[in-house]
Amino acid sequence: MSHSASQPDQPPPDSPAAAHAPLAGHLPGVVSEFQEPGLDRSSGWPHADQPLDRPATATVIAPDRAATSAIADIRADTNIEPASFQQVDLQPADILIVDDTPENLKLLAALLATEHYQIRKAINGSMALRAVAADPPDLILLDIMMPDMDGYSVCQALKADPSTADIPVIFLSGLSDAFDKVRAFETGGSDYITKPFHGQEVLARVRTHLQARSAQQRMAELNLDLERRVRERTWALEQANAALHTEIQERQRLQEQLMDLVLRDDLTGLPNRTAFTRELAERFQAARQAQADRVAVLFVDCDRFKVVNDSLGHFVGDQLLISLAQRLQALLEPPHLMARFGGDEFTLLLQGPDPLALAQTYADRVMEALQRSFQLQGHEIFTNASIGIAVDSDNYSHPEHLLRDADAAMYQAKTMGRGQYQQFNKAMHRYALQTLEMETELRHALQNQALQVAYQPIVCVATGELAGCEALVRWPHPVHGYVPPSMFIPVAEETGLIVAIGEFVLTEALKQIQQWNRDRPGDRPLFVSVNLSVRQINQQDFLEKFNQIVQSLAADLSCLKLEITEGVFMGHTPQNIAVLNNLRDREIQICVDDFGTGYSSLSYLQKLPVDILKIDRSFITPLNESHERGELVAAIIHIAQTMQKQIVAEGVETIAQLQKLQEFKCDFIQGYWVAKPLTVAEMEDFLINYPIKSWSHQG
Repeated sequence: MSHSASQPDQPPPDSPAAAHAPLAGHLPGVVSEFQEPGLDRSSGWPHADQPLDRPATATVIAPDRAATSAIADIRADTNIEPASFQQVDLQPADILIVDDTPENLKLLAALLATEHYQIRKAINGSMALRAVAADPPDLILLDIMMPDMDGYSVCQALKADPSTADIPVIFLSGLSDAFDKVRAFETGGSDYITKPFHGQEVLARVRTHLQARSAQQRMAELNLDLERRVRERTWALEQANAALHTEIQERQRLQEQLMDLVLRDDLTGLPNRTAFTRELAERFQAARQAQADRVAVLFVDCDRFKVVNDSLGHFVGDQLLISLAQRLQALLEPPHLMARFGGDEFTLLLQGPDPLALAQTYADRVMEALQRSFQLQGHEIFTNASIGIAVDSDNYSHPEHLLRDADAAMYQAKTMGRGQYQQFNKAMHRYALQTLEMETELRHALQNQALQVAYQPIVCVATGELAGCEALVRWPHPVHGYVPPSMFIPVAEETGLIVAIGEFVLTEALKQIQQWNRDRPGDRPLFVSVNLSVRQINQQDFLEKFNQIVQSLAADLSCLKLEITEGVFMGHTPQNIAVLNNLRDREIQICVDDFGTGYSSLSYLQKLPVDILKIDRSFITPLNESHERGELVAAIIHIAQTMQKQIVAEGVETIAQLQKLQEFKCDFIQGYWVAKPLTVAEMEDFLINYPIKSWSHQG
């Protein structure tokens, strides 16, 4: 339909008003349909015979009824006849999903399809940029970790191009650290959703950003229209300003909604880590500028939360976090603040005239609140917490140091037995620095192959015959001498270095035991026991790496025993049980090390793939001084042997202890009475000179 010459107040087709008429696809409820050759909108995959960089074609959609009515009202007030618009069907918003994992693409596409959005998919960053260049979408859901170029690089490229800079980009990633989120926003991201995501959250954020984009585009159009109105009709300025003010308010409202999403934890509804650190910084500065009350920080970690997750599933784990958050939040009163810091960690920000007393009071309240069980999905769950306390003082110049020290105190509470709280002191800071230094030096020792393996003999009680040995890692430090395993093994466990250490010990022990058995052709083959950590067994590729080591050495597995702690069975995870059964099927015996110091019971172990129990030295040391302890050890040995399980007594240091164990018919002993852990050379001398002891004549 063309414009009539009898309508002088209407802008001609080539006027600024016509050139900048509002795009229908960016009004509420209206979306432009862009067809990109080479990208299949039904399947989401590019055709092989159609390039992605061909020019896109577009169908311009008319404004919806509300927009048409608004324009008609303006023109009626100014005695201008409304312009004609091409009326065509409205199309849904066009959303591009970028992820290198087909399962994620399929899941997100199915989720967004419930809102009738037009969906396109790209499996890498390069394909995404070509798709956007051919046909810009209304919104992009972007993964971060991709092979050819990561999500940050894709977003930077989009924001550097004026034609695509305004497209909202929502990052979807498994990276949950605040640094990753800050980087996402610095590259131009509009939002950040952490995997695993909640479907309703994704839909809500997509809907919000589409509305925000629509409002932003409408605002730009109004500004252009305002210039025309000033030139044509002075009186129209007030109406345009009123419309602009409304749009600004809407944008501010949307920004406030987005800010709330950024600062709130999705699962519990509590303030998140970002919100907590901001509030801590504000109160920290206020206490110095206005002589306000000082603050205290409580760092709360839910003990053994992983056991709940592994045994009952992540859904029950999430419900536990929600219930725990609600129970602890009910303890607080203004102006105190509670936040979910991440995972199973919560932080409390307390402020008052005596912050230390306040912190101790609330720590006691938290402990008391967790004495009551949680009823979740038909399960009664008990949990407790380890709490660290840091109190503001003149010694602090940065608020984040309070968090650091509260975290250090929390780890000290865990070390001292969990289910308690500790107040930070300078010794903890020194310990944290020493731990960091030890981790660095331990990494260097691994890289430089500076670790050693020692071997402690294991002897048959009935015959006195040498049966085998246990392989133990040793760290000869160039400055401090031999570092006790009790110092560096916990650091290795916490940092994950225990995996590499375990592989090193297994390789060296298999290599050495085969050599010793070859050197003793007429004697009974010796076995070697090698420790496996929980972290090693939990590795998805544990069996693959284990097989690689065994195959590279052509090892005889009948001479190998693997020692695990009771922690492997906590939660009774099917994966761990399957791994141990796989090992036993290959004639490898499984030993439970330090039995009696954890949570296992003999009846429980009867159901598990275990062949040998190693009684902890804490039971053996008082064997002759405590009648009750002797009866307990005798009962353990008797019941275990009834279950067809062998017993090794650890820490045997005296003939009196040996005689008791002979009386109890223990199978094997290990300890300083036989020999300390020996170097390879010392062990070879031991093999040559060791006599079979006549146990009955020892006095």
